[in-house]
Amino acid sequence: MSTLKTEIRPGAYFDSIVLMQLQAALAGLEGIEDAGVVMATASNLAVLEANGLLPEEFSGEAEDLVVAVRGSTEAAAEAALGEVDHLLARRSGEEGDEDYRPRSLEQAARQLPEARWVVISIPGRYAARVSRKALESGRNVFLYSDNVSLEEELELKEAARRKGLLVLGPDCGTAHLGGAGFAFANRVQRGKIGLVAASGTGLQSIACRVHELGEGISQAIGTGGRDLSATVGGITAHQAIDLLGRDPQTQVIVLISKPPSPDVCSSLLAAARGTTKPVVVYFLGQTPPNRQLGDLVFATGLEEAAEIAVRRLAETLDPSTAELVVRSPQQDRRWLRALFSGGTLAQEAALGLRFFLAPLASNLGVEGTIPGSDPARSEGHTILDLGADEYTVGRLHPMIDPDLRLRRLRQEASDPEVAALLLDVVLGDGAHPDPAEHLAPVIAEICQQSEIEVLILVVGTDADPQGIGEQCSRFEEAGAQVFRRLSDAVSYAALRLGRQREASPGPPVALADLASPPTVINIGLESFHDSFQAQGATSLQMDWRPPAGGDDRLLGILDKLNRNGRQRD
Repeated sequence: MSTLKTEIRPGAYFDSIVLMQLQAALAGLEGIEDAGVVMATASNLAVLEANGLLPEEFSGEAEDLVVAVRGSTEAAAEAALGEVDHLLARRSGEEGDEDYRPRSLEQAARQLPEARWVVISIPGRYAARVSRKALESGRNVFLYSDNVSLEEELELKEAARRKGLLVLGPDCGTAHLGGAGFAFANRVQRGKIGLVAASGTGLQSIACRVHELGEGISQAIGTGGRDLSATVGGITAHQAIDLLGRDPQTQVIVLISKPPSPDVCSSLLAAARGTTKPVVVYFLGQTPPNRQLGDLVFATGLEEAAEIAVRRLAETLDPSTAELVVRSPQQDRRWLRALFSGGTLAQEAALGLRFFLAPLASNLGVEGTIPGSDPARSEGHTILDLGADEYTVGRLHPMIDPDLRLRRLRQEASDPEVAALLLDVVLGDGAHPDPAEHLAPVIAEICQQSEIEVLILVVGTDADPQGIGEQCSRFEEAGAQVFRRLSDAVSYAALRLGRQREASPGPPVALADLASPPTVINIGLESFHDSFQAQGATSLQMDWRPPAGGDDRLLGILDKLNRNGRQRD
């Protein structure tokens, strides 16, 4: 009859790879039917219970190691438990291993002072404090660990930025730095395309496609999936774009992310434009109608992003949008007010401008925009469909009756912070017979009396009764910039009013931190250490154990003492 034997080791920590290998080794012993080796978290205990490996009366804490074996006989189960220490010692290098493994980051730093990176893959509850120590020692952090709180992530990244260091993660699954892959990474050739990614498998997919197309990766910097959230603000992505912008080995940059927050999106695109290098952008599921804006090109998928990046190495930029002559707005004028008569035109303009102007208010319900607080008054960047129901009750549509738009134009022009006005003029049968008759005098008045720029999209043909050539000429004579394509008007507005590159609040990350091959201190998964060595990088494996034996009360005391020490410093 089968016998279940378990052993609980309080506060004993081994990384998940070691535990997996120990479990496999125990299961392979003679007379053993099944085995489980886990840390005693609730989810792990549930797995043991589902497999009949958890005793009915179990008492343990999450930081305890649980070893469970089911043997065909009691003797076989007892013998297997007796092998645990031998198997752990063999795996962890305690039997005849010549390499000394430091047990603290301080010891590791003394043993490998040239290390610029600390790779951390320990349980999330301990990861932030170890990351903090790595930053305090002046080293960059690759933080593979998950279950690190958003507040801790922000704290770590702000601390890193102040020191001119990087925190990649938490939950960062991949990177290519100095020619070596970090964590989960493919073997790709080195080249001139740099990646910044808040998407791990997205980074891997593009890197592989670039490799298949015969080009290579200079650096690939993973940021962690929450970096582009409103809370974190894209701190690591900003640092990475700046770093690749200065990196002489990088000629084209690819920016990949799940949909970022609008404000982070606009600031990142401003930073990308500020590098003066071609930048390919792919925000998963979000592509503006205007696919190119100066040196920025937007892709519709991962493969296309890689293909565009490769083409950028061999092509000159298409000057169609890059050479638009754009006036710089006065410092105190910064807002766009767009007053559309066509709802679809307004919606497409909002879809394009939401990437560059944030926050962007509208009455369109477009994702990435916010509803205006008052239909009668604009705030900040605003796009309005004046043909919507709330504006047409008791009055004709603005394509027929220009009165509402004329009043709103004057109202918007009176705002001293408005830099540009954008409106559409739709010609054709049924529309106003001569829009310029009413609009052009007001536009001329605005252009003559202020620094406001008026942008007009004219939609029509040379066969329309209003005479499209004459309409455009009269608007231009009034001082407006006239466009025949919405994408050109949107591109102009984005270039005119998109955020400028902001000065970094901290020192830049040193290019030397991308040295090839990298030198790292690895804390956690030994498989990462083995991978670094296989790639020719220098890696020192640290023999990490939970502080205070994993005791929450003692750990809280230690953290409080450390915080007080930092405050005194």
